[in-house]
Formats: sequence, C-alpha cells, structure tokens
Amino acid sequence: MSTYLFPEQELQRRALSWAVRLSVNPATIRVERLGKKWGYCSSDGEVTLSRDLLDMSERHQDVVIVHELLHLRIRTHNRRFKALMSAHLPDWKSLEADLQRASA
Repeated sequence: MSTYLFPEQELQRRALSWAVRLSVNPATIRVERLGKKWGYCSSDGEVTLSRDLLDMSERHQDVVIVHELLHLRIRTHNRRFKALMSAHLPDWKSLEADLQRASA
C-alpha cells in the first residue's frame, strides 16, 4: 500500500493503530531525537518515539511502540507488563535485544 505520509507521520500512525489495539489513549505521540533511548512514556500520557526508529524494521518499531503504550496502563516492568508484551509480540525479547545492540 502506498502512503503519502512523511516517515515521522507514518510512525505516529502506526503508534495510533497500536493504541487502538491496546485500548490506551496517549495524550500525544511525538517523534524526536532521544539520544540513546528508543522511546519514552511520561506520567501525563505523552509518548515520545526516537527518530532513530525510522531506520529500523517495522517489527522493531512495533516493540518500542507497544512497550511505551503499555506503560500507559502499567508503569513498571512487572509480570503483567511482560505477559502483555508476550501476548501482543511473542518475539519481543529478541527484538529488544536487537535494539540494545543497535544502541550500544
């Protein structure tokens, strides 16, 4: 499918699509330079995704998007958080390991 969105807008669209699937409502979704971080979720519901994700595969983008959006429901990386990650992205652990290697 052809898209007429800028890459940042496409990443935001993907995040909004995931937000619907996860039944969460982020206050905003931004794409910015974040240094070594891939994403961030503030306590007021603002999700920021790294511009560096634009150079990554959609699966790697998805793991960051889902991770940050789930923080709108669960603030810590507890068992429930990890179970939800596994339910939505069964290969999330290997994808996160790839991202850690890429940011090192």
